[in-house]
Amino acid sequence: MKEIVNIENISFEYAQENTQSKALDELDLDIKRGEFVVIIGHNGSGKSTLSKNLNAILKPTKGNILINGMNTKDDSKLWNIRQSAGMVFQNPDNQIVATVVEEDVAFGPENLGIQPDEIKKRVVESLKSVGMYEFKDKAPHLLSGGQKQRVAIAGIIAMKPECIIFDEPTAMLDPSGRREVMNTIKRLNNEENITIIHITHFMEEAVDADRIVVMEKGKIVLQGKPKEVFVQVDKLKKLGLDVPFMTELTYELRKEGIDIRPDILTVDEMVMNLCR
Repeated sequence: MKEIVNIENISFEYAQENTQSKALDELDLDIKRGEFVVIIGHNGSGKSTLSKNLNAILKPTKGNILINGMNTKDDSKLWNIRQSAGMVFQNPDNQIVATVVEEDVAFGPENLGIQPDEIKKRVVESLKSVGMYEFKDKAPHLLSGGQKQRVAIAGIIAMKPECIIFDEPTAMLDPSGRREVMNTIKRLNNEENITIIHITHFMEEAVDADRIVVMEKGKIVLQGKPKEVFVQVDKLKKLGLDVPFMTELTYELRKEGIDIRPDILTVDEMVMNLCR
Protein backbone atom coordinates (compact mmCIF):
# COMPACT_ATOMS: atom_id res chain seq x y z
CA MET A 1 0.00 0.00 0.00
CA LYS A 2 1.71 3.19 -1.09
CA GLU A 3 -0.50 5.49 0.99
CA ILE A 4 -0.06 5.54 4.76
CA VAL A 5 -3.05 7.87 5.38
CA ASN A 6 -6.41 7.67 3.62
CA ILE A 7 -8.97 10.31 4.57
CA GLU A 8 -12.28 9.36 3.01
CA ASN A 9 -14.98 12.04 2.88
CA ILE A 10 -14.78 12.94 6.57
CA SER A 11 -16.82 15.52 8.43
CA PHE A 12 -16.44 16.47 12.08
CA GLU A 13 -18.87 18.48 14.19
CA TYR A 14 -18.31 19.93 17.64
CA ALA A 15 -21.49 19.78 19.69
CA GLN A 16 -22.16 23.21 21.21
CA GLU A 17 -25.20 24.31 23.16
CA ASN A 18 -28.15 23.28 20.99
CA THR A 19 -26.07 23.66 17.80
CA GLN A 20 -23.54 21.68 15.80
CA SER A 21 -20.44 23.49 14.59
CA LYS A 22 -18.85 21.86 11.52
CA ALA A 23 -15.06 21.94 11.76
CA LEU A 24 -14.37 19.49 8.89
CA ASP A 25 -16.64 19.32 5.86
CA GLU A 26 -16.53 16.26 3.56
CA LEU A 27 -12.77 16.26 3.31
CA ASP A 28 -10.75 13.80 1.17
CA LEU A 29 -6.98 13.46 1.31
CA ASP A 30 -4.44 10.67 0.76
CA ILE A 31 -0.85 10.89 1.99
CA LYS A 32 1.86 8.68 0.50
CA ARG A 33 4.57 6.91 2.50
CA GLY A 34 7.64 9.10 2.91
CA GLU A 35 5.81 12.26 1.83
CA PHE A 36 6.33 15.62 3.58
CA VAL A 37 2.95 17.37 3.61
CA VAL A 38 2.38 20.80 5.13
CA ILE A 39 -1.16 21.88 6.04
CA ILE A 40 -1.83 25.61 6.30
CA GLY A 41 -4.92 27.69 6.96
CA HIS A 42 -5.83 30.53 9.31
CA ASN A 43 -7.23 29.91 12.81
CA GLY A 44 -10.55 28.10 12.63
CA SER A 45 -9.87 26.55 9.20
CA GLY A 46 -10.01 23.04 10.69
CA LYS A 47 -6.34 22.08 10.50
CA SER A 48 -5.88 21.27 14.22
CA THR A 49 -9.19 19.37 14.29
CA LEU A 50 -7.88 17.33 11.35
CA SER A 51 -4.64 16.51 13.21
CA LYS A 52 -6.58 15.26 16.25
CA ASN A 53 -8.74 13.09 13.98
CA LEU A 54 -5.61 11.62 12.37
CA ASN A 55 -4.36 10.48 15.78
CA ALA A 56 -7.81 9.19 16.89
CA ILE A 57 -8.00 11.77 19.70
CA LEU A 58 -11.21 12.74 17.89
CA LYS A 59 -13.23 10.49 15.57
CA PRO A 60 -14.97 11.66 12.39
CA THR A 61 -18.71 12.32 12.66
CA LYS A 62 -18.96 11.02 9.08
CA GLY A 63 -16.53 9.20 6.77
CA ASN A 64 -13.39 7.24 7.67
CA ILE A 65 -9.70 7.75 8.31
CA LEU A 66 -7.37 4.82 7.66
CA ILE A 67 -3.85 4.86 9.10
CA ASN A 68 -1.82 2.01 7.60
CA GLY A 69 -5.14 0.44 6.65
CA MET A 70 -6.52 0.66 10.24
CA ASN A 71 -9.74 2.60 10.82
CA THR A 72 -9.42 5.24 13.57
CA LYS A 73 -12.97 4.36 14.68
CA ASP A 74 -11.82 0.85 15.64
CA ASP A 75 -10.99 1.18 19.37
CA SER A 76 -9.21 -2.18 19.39
CA LYS A 77 -6.60 -0.71 16.99
CA LEU A 78 -6.02 2.51 18.94
CA TRP A 79 -2.52 1.67 20.24
CA ASN A 80 -1.42 0.37 16.84
CA ILE A 81 -2.71 3.52 15.13
CA ARG A 82 -0.89 5.79 17.58
CA GLN A 83 2.27 3.77 17.20
CA SER A 84 2.05 4.06 13.39
CA ALA A 85 1.27 7.78 13.50
CA GLY A 86 2.86 9.59 16.44
CA MET A 87 1.85 13.12 17.35
CA VAL A 88 3.85 16.13 18.50
CA PHE A 89 1.82 18.98 20.00
CA GLN A 90 2.26 22.74 20.18
CA ASN A 91 3.39 22.91 23.81
CA PRO A 92 6.26 20.52 24.64
CA ASP A 93 5.54 20.93 28.38
CA ASN A 94 2.27 19.05 27.85
CA GLN A 95 4.14 16.08 26.39
CA ILE A 96 7.09 15.76 28.75
CA VAL A 97 6.25 13.45 31.66
CA ALA A 98 9.54 12.52 33.36
CA THR A 99 12.11 14.46 35.41
CA VAL A 100 15.12 13.32 33.34
CA VAL A 101 15.39 13.56 29.54
CA GLU A 102 16.29 9.90 28.86
CA GLU A 103 13.47 8.64 31.14
CA ASP A 104 11.01 10.79 29.22
CA VAL A 105 12.10 9.34 25.87
CA ALA A 106 11.82 5.80 27.33
CA PHE A 107 8.22 6.38 28.49
CA GLY A 108 6.50 5.54 25.14
CA PRO A 109 8.43 2.32 24.40
CA GLU A 110 7.90 1.17 28.03
CA ASN A 111 4.15 1.57 27.55
CA LEU A 112 4.39 -0.55 24.39
CA GLY A 113 5.95 -3.35 26.50
CA ILE A 114 9.26 -3.30 24.65
CA GLN A 115 12.23 -5.17 26.19
CA PRO A 116 14.56 -3.03 28.41
CA ASP A 117 17.66 -3.59 26.20
CA GLU A 118 15.75 -2.50 23.10
CA ILE A 119 14.39 0.55 24.98
CA LYS A 120 17.93 1.64 25.93
CA LYS A 121 19.01 1.32 22.29
CA ARG A 122 16.00 3.29 21.04
CA VAL A 123 16.52 6.07 23.61
CA VAL A 124 20.15 6.54 22.49
CA GLU A 125 19.22 6.47 18.76
CA SER A 126 16.25 8.83 19.21
CA LEU A 127 18.17 11.41 21.23
CA LYS A 128 21.06 11.30 18.74
CA SER A 129 18.66 11.72 15.81
CA VAL A 130 17.34 15.01 17.27
CA GLY A 131 20.79 16.20 18.42
CA MET A 132 19.93 15.95 22.14
CA TYR A 133 22.03 12.99 23.28
CA GLU A 134 24.40 15.09 25.41
CA PHE A 135 21.38 16.33 27.40
CA LYS A 136 20.20 12.81 28.32
CA ASP A 137 20.81 13.26 32.08
CA LYS A 138 19.38 16.78 32.25
CA ALA A 139 16.04 17.81 33.77
CA PRO A 140 13.65 18.86 30.95
CA HIS A 141 12.60 22.06 32.78
CA LEU A 142 16.18 23.35 32.42
CA LEU A 143 16.04 23.15 28.60
CA SER A 144 15.08 25.85 26.11
CA GLY A 145 11.73 25.63 24.27
CA GLY A 146 13.37 24.29 21.10
CA GLN A 147 15.33 21.69 23.09
CA LYS A 148 12.17 20.56 24.95
CA GLN A 149 10.33 20.18 21.66
CA ARG A 150 13.20 18.07 20.28
CA VAL A 151 12.99 15.83 23.38
CA ALA A 152 9.23 15.47 22.75
CA ILE A 153 10.02 14.48 19.14
CA ALA A 154 12.64 11.95 20.38
CA GLY A 155 9.95 10.41 22.62
CA ILE A 156 7.78 9.84 19.54
CA ILE A 157 10.68 8.54 17.39
CA ALA A 158 11.52 5.97 20.11
CA MET A 159 8.15 4.33 19.38
CA LYS A 160 9.32 3.84 15.75
CA PRO A 161 6.33 5.45 13.99
CA GLU A 162 6.12 5.42 10.20
CA CYS A 163 4.37 8.79 10.25
CA ILE A 164 4.59 11.79 12.58
CA ILE A 165 1.89 14.46 12.80
CA PHE A 166 3.19 17.83 13.99
CA ASP A 167 0.43 20.15 15.26
CA GLU A 168 2.02 23.63 15.15
CA PRO A 169 5.16 22.39 16.95
CA THR A 170 7.00 25.70 16.53
CA ALA A 171 4.18 28.07 17.55
CA MET A 172 5.58 28.69 21.05
CA LEU A 173 9.26 28.85 20.06
CA ASP A 174 11.66 31.69 19.27
CA PRO A 175 13.25 31.81 15.78
CA SER A 176 16.29 29.70 16.76
CA GLY A 177 14.04 27.08 18.42
CA ARG A 178 11.88 27.02 15.29
CA ARG A 179 14.96 26.44 13.13
CA GLU A 180 16.16 23.58 15.38
CA VAL A 181 12.78 21.84 15.16
CA MET A 182 12.36 22.36 11.41
CA ASN A 183 15.87 20.99 10.72
CA THR A 184 14.97 17.93 12.81
CA ILE A 185 11.67 17.43 10.93
CA LYS A 186 13.35 17.69 7.52
CA ARG A 187 16.11 15.28 8.55
CA LEU A 188 13.60 12.69 9.79
CA ASN A 189 11.85 12.89 6.45
CA ASN A 190 14.97 12.87 4.24
CA GLU A 191 17.14 10.39 6.13
CA GLU A 192 14.71 8.13 8.01
CA ASN A 193 11.95 8.32 5.36
CA ILE A 194 9.35 9.07 8.06
CA THR A 195 6.11 10.47 6.60
CA ILE A 196 5.59 14.00 7.91
CA ILE A 197 2.28 15.83 8.27
CA HIS A 198 3.19 19.31 9.47
CA ILE A 199 0.51 21.79 10.49
CA THR A 200 1.80 25.35 10.75
CA HIS A 201 0.98 29.02 10.34
CA PHE A 202 4.57 29.95 9.42
CA MET A 203 4.71 30.01 5.62
CA GLU A 204 8.53 29.72 5.53
CA GLU A 205 8.16 26.23 7.07
CA ALA A 206 6.17 25.08 4.04
CA VAL A 207 8.78 25.97 1.40
CA ASP A 208 10.57 22.58 1.48
CA ALA A 209 7.44 20.41 1.58
CA ASP A 210 6.56 17.88 -1.14
CA ARG A 211 3.00 19.16 -1.06
CA ILE A 212 1.05 21.97 0.59
CA VAL A 213 -2.61 21.58 1.52
CA VAL A 214 -4.55 24.82 2.16
CA MET A 215 -7.66 24.58 4.35
CA GLU A 216 -10.57 26.98 4.78
CA LYS A 217 -13.84 26.34 6.66
CA GLY A 218 -13.09 22.63 7.05
CA LYS A 219 -12.45 22.05 3.33
CA ILE A 220 -9.32 21.78 1.17
CA VAL A 221 -9.37 24.82 -1.11
CA LEU A 222 -5.93 24.49 -2.72
CA GLN A 223 -3.13 21.95 -2.86
CA GLY A 224 0.03 21.30 -4.83
CA LYS A 225 3.81 21.72 -4.76
CA PRO A 226 5.04 24.83 -2.87
CA LYS A 227 5.76 26.70 -6.11
CA GLU A 228 2.26 25.89 -7.46
CA VAL A 229 0.55 27.06 -4.27
CA PHE A 230 2.57 30.15 -3.32
CA VAL A 231 2.47 31.62 -6.81
CA GLN A 232 -1.27 32.22 -6.15
CA VAL A 233 -0.56 35.22 -3.91
CA ASP A 234 -3.92 36.99 -4.43
CA LYS A 235 -5.91 33.86 -3.64
CA LEU A 236 -3.89 33.18 -0.46
CA LYS A 237 -4.27 36.78 0.70
CA LYS A 238 -8.05 36.53 0.19
CA LEU A 239 -7.96 33.51 2.52
CA GLY A 240 -6.18 35.68 5.11
CA LEU A 241 -2.84 33.90 4.68
CA ASP A 242 0.66 35.25 4.24
CA VAL A 243 3.18 33.95 1.72
CA PRO A 244 6.93 33.40 2.27
CA PHE A 245 8.89 36.68 2.36
CA MET A 246 10.69 36.04 -0.96
CA THR A 247 7.37 35.24 -2.67
CA GLU A 248 5.95 38.54 -1.35
CA LEU A 249 9.01 40.43 -2.61
CA THR A 250 8.71 38.73 -6.04
CA TYR A 251 5.03 39.71 -6.18
CA GLU A 252 5.81 43.38 -5.44
CA LEU A 253 8.76 43.50 -7.89
CA ARG A 254 6.62 42.04 -10.69
CA LYS A 255 3.92 44.64 -9.96
CA GLU A 256 6.63 47.29 -10.55
CA GLY A 257 7.33 45.71 -13.96
CA ILE A 258 10.54 43.87 -13.08
CA ASP A 259 10.85 40.72 -15.19
CA ILE A 260 11.50 37.84 -12.79
CA ARG A 261 9.93 34.41 -12.41
CA PRO A 262 6.71 34.46 -10.35
CA ASP A 263 7.43 31.29 -8.35
CA ILE A 264 10.51 32.34 -6.33
CA LEU A 265 10.57 30.96 -2.79
CA THR A 266 14.11 31.40 -1.45
CA VAL A 267 16.88 34.02 -1.23
CA ASP A 268 19.12 31.91 -3.51
CA GLU A 269 16.44 31.76 -6.22
CA MET A 270 15.93 35.51 -5.93
CA VAL A 271 19.68 36.20 -6.32
CA MET A 272 19.90 33.86 -9.37
CA ASN A 273 16.92 35.60 -11.02
CA LEU A 274 18.15 39.16 -10.39
CA CYS A 275 21.70 38.36 -11.56
CA ARG A 276 20.83 36.60 -14.80
